[in-house]
This record gives sequence, C-alpha cells and structure tokens, in this order.
Amino acid sequence: MKNYVIGLDYGTDSVRAMLIDTENGQELASNVSHYKRWKNKQYCDASINQFRQHPLDHIEGLEITIQTVIKESKVDPSLVRGICIDTTGSSPVPVTKDGIPLALTKGFEENPNAMMVLWKDHTSINEANEINELAISWGGENVTKYVGGIYSSEWFWAKILHIAREDEAVRNAAHTWMEHCDLMTYLLIEDKDLKTFKRSRCAAGHKAMWHEDWNGLPPVEFLEKLHPYLATLRGNLYDETYTSDLVAGNLSKEWADRLGLSTDTVVAVGTFDAHSGAVGAKIGENTLVRVMGTSTCDILVGSYDEVGTKTVRGICGQVDGSVIPGFIGLEAGQSAFGDLLAWYKELLLWPTDHLLTASTVLNDAQKEQLREEFSDKLIVELTKEAEKIPVSESLPIALDWINGRRTPDANQELKSAISNLSLGTKAPHIFKALVNAICFGAKKIVDRFEEEGVKIDSVIGIGGVARKSPFIMQTLANVLNKPIKIAASDQTPALGAAIYAAVAAGIYPNVIEASQKIGSDFDGEYFPQLDKVAAYNKLLIAYDQLSAFEDPTIKKSKHEFSL
Repeated sequence: MKNYVIGLDYGTDSVRAMLIDTENGQELASNVSHYKRWKNKQYCDASINQFRQHPLDHIEGLEITIQTVIKESKVDPSLVRGICIDTTGSSPVPVTKDGIPLALTKGFEENPNAMMVLWKDHTSINEANEINELAISWGGENVTKYVGGIYSSEWFWAKILHIAREDEAVRNAAHTWMEHCDLMTYLLIEDKDLKTFKRSRCAAGHKAMWHEDWNGLPPVEFLEKLHPYLATLRGNLYDETYTSDLVAGNLSKEWADRLGLSTDTVVAVGTFDAHSGAVGAKIGENTLVRVMGTSTCDILVGSYDEVGTKTVRGICGQVDGSVIPGFIGLEAGQSAFGDLLAWYKELLLWPTDHLLTASTVLNDAQKEQLREEFSDKLIVELTKEAEKIPVSESLPIALDWINGRRTPDANQELKSAISNLSLGTKAPHIFKALVNAICFGAKKIVDRFEEEGVKIDSVIGIGGVARKSPFIMQTLANVLNKPIKIAASDQTPALGAAIYAAVAAGIYPNVIEASQKIGSDFDGEYFPQLDKVAAYNKLLIAYDQLSAFEDPTIKKSKHEFSL
C-alpha cells in the first residue's frame, strides 16, 4: 500500500505544501500561496523595523495549498498519513484563552500588536538588551547561556515584553502566546486543550530559553523582574516540549473536511524551517547546513559526547533534539543575506520606479514593460560584471549588518557600512563588495563554531541563493576555504517537514533513516579556487577592520586597524 505525507513550509512571503511519496521521496505535487496582506505591506513599518503578519494569510494559504496538492496529485486522500508544519521563527502570536489568534477576535482585526510578530521584527531591541542585563545580574542562573549568552530582539520573550508594555489592550486579552509553528499545528488538530498541547522543542529551546537545567522556561522570579505579565504568562505556556518526530494530534473533523483528508491523518509537532531544511538535506554529524535566502540559518548537529554541557558563545542556541532526536542541534545565522542584495537592487531601481513613472516619453504599458525588464535583468547583469572584477583589485569593503547581526554575538542595533570607495567605484564593484560581505559574515560563524571546539567536516547549501547563484556559492567556497555541496531539491524545508511527518506516522522508525531514504540528493559542488583563497583572506582582514570600527566590542587582532 502506498503512503503519502505533506510538508507545509511557511516562509517569509508565502507558504508551500508539498506531497511526498514516502517510499522514494518523489514530489507528487507542490503548491505555493503568497500572503495577500503581507504583499500589500499591511501592519508593517520598515522605518521602525516593524514587521507583522495577519494569521488569516497563513490560514488561507494552508487551505489553498493542501487542497491543491491533493487535487493535482489525484492520490487517495485516505493514504495521506501525516502532515508536519515548519515556519519561520521566532514568530510569536497572541492567543485567547479559547485558543483563538487575537487578530481573529472583535476589536483586534487591524491591530498590528495583535498580529504575528515576524522573525525579522526588531522593535524590541531595548527589551532584548534589558533581558541580557538582567540575565547576568538577577542573582540566579544565567538563562541565556544555552542561547549563546546573548538574547536577541528577534526572539520570543523580547517581542512579547515589548508589546506588553506598548499595548495594554493586547496584554489584557492575550491569555497565552504561541510560536507560529505551534499555532498552525494547534489549529489543525482535534484536541484543543492549550495546557496539554505539545509545543515544539525546537522553538522553545532556541528562542524561549527553555532548558531542562531550570525545569523548562525561565523561572517566574526572573520573568517577574521584567514585567508582571511575563510571570503570569509563564503559567499559561508549557512545561514540557516535544521533538517533531512525535504526533501532536489527529486532524480535526473540521479541517479534514476543509482539506479533503481523513481524521486518521496525524499532525506532527511543529518545527522551524531551517531545522527541517537541514533534515531534508540529509544533515549528519559535523555537517554545517546553510539555509540561504533572505537571511541565513546555519544548522549543525553534534553528539552528546562532543557538545554535552559545553556552551557555545554567541550562537542561536543548542537544543537537545531540535533537529534530530538523540543529537544536540546548534543554530547560528545572518539577519540579512539575500536581503542585502535585495536592498541594493531596490536602491538602484529607484530612478526607474520614480522618474520613469513621471515620464511623458512612453505610454503606461511601455513604462511597465521597461520597469519589469530592468528588475529582471539587474542582478543578472551586475553578477556578470562583478565576476570580471579581479579579487586582487582594490575593492570596496562592506559589512553585512543591513538588518543587524544575528551571529556571532547578536546585536540588532548594528548597521551596515561601506568603505574604500573612490571615483572609480562602479555599481558592479559595490555589488561584488556586498557579495563578499555576506560571505565574510558566514566565515565569522564558521570560525566561531570551530574556535569553540565544534568540528565542521562538510558544508551543504540549500535555499534560493544556493540553487540560483553560482557566483555567490563559488565566492562562499573561496572565503570558507571549504567545498560546498548543493541540495538538489528546491524545497528542502518542506521535504524535511514531510520526513518528520513520515516518522510521526510510523512509516519510518527514526529521522535519520527517513532522511537518508527520502531526503534530497545533491546536484552540484563548489570547490575552493586556491589562487583566490589567499586574496579573500586579505580582504577579510579589511572586513575585520571595518567591523571593529563599527562595533567597538570586537577585540582587535594582532593587525593594527586603520581605515
């Protein structure tokens, strides 16, 4: 008998459902739904780094995508054995005592503070700083030690604390908060008991400071010093957490009818996209999986013997079972990767968007065609010209902190910078400098892991950038001085979610076996070009100099910094 599973992958801009044959990993159908309200930039204010999403975007997308893959694949719905959901994170959502997202209740439909607070929302920088100061001064154990020793404004408690202070109405109405991956899982299952619902170990450990050393979430005494609401909230959250190879519940009758599936379909515990992407890419011990899109997440798994209770400074957490049960999952990443290049593209398109619109030379149809042509070809042409520029040439040096720094050593207050400009600097030179910057940022993450004793034997690239930009991937291989394999699947997070679903449904005994059987193959590998490695090392010294100038907390190396 055939068995099928669905991986549901929530990205920043859209959600994708993918139907997988569990026998061979074949993708039978896939469908994407873009978030309508998000596309219209509703509830967002980039000037203050506020990025919110309405739960209806996610609910509507879930229904459309799963209905479509079932219809297009023509499989027997009764043979769809499991579903697993992965999402961005930390992306918490306020929820009522009845388990309803607050934005779906009367009076909160258009309130941004009642929406999901997207991972890239940095409105809580001050709150993150306060958490970090308290963690080392409150008299108890430092609850940030398993999340790299620095709590980020991108994470659960900082975001909730910010909204609790800013919006009394939301604070009074929000009985509890759920990570996006937990909320979507909860909405699908029959059992609606919030207290017994199985929360994601991945989300709780990496973003909410959950750890067995202090019996779960941070102590009430710690949270109370931040805000009384957080102390009350802790009692409405959870004590235990669960890995994504386990069943959260069965599909409810309501959702089975809406999706055209059976209530026999199990829903696995939710997870984060980068972690499921690593599983989809067949991650193994001491393998670094770089999920490269708008931002990056860097995922490693280590044995208990290798990692144990040793804490790794400045990363995004080390959590037992967050990637593969039986191993410690370690996460790092960059707050902007593709986003840095997207910013530059938008900058260069400003004349097209503004001056072209006012032109009287062309009609409206011609203006739109020209604008689309410029947009489609800009990065392609910049890449061609940047590839021609020798690495040894005096290049501009840029920092990749356009959206702050995630790791190593989270600091969302940092800004990007460009130095070494001259009258000879052209647009392709700056583009090459930005590509170098995101690769240098990746190098700093690899260096930190290795300095802390976490071995990296191999690197795997997944995500849109890895698949679509040979120029960036070759530069990265040169900067890291390591070969990089590229996963063949375009949708490894959805594939990884499907792998978790297959284990939860009992089709495979564990995540490792399922991943090896139905995970992605590889369709390319980039090797360091030895003649360029030394040249990039010299540029990296200049990157270090600029980094230290922008962030005084960075210790100067033996090189005397001068700009």
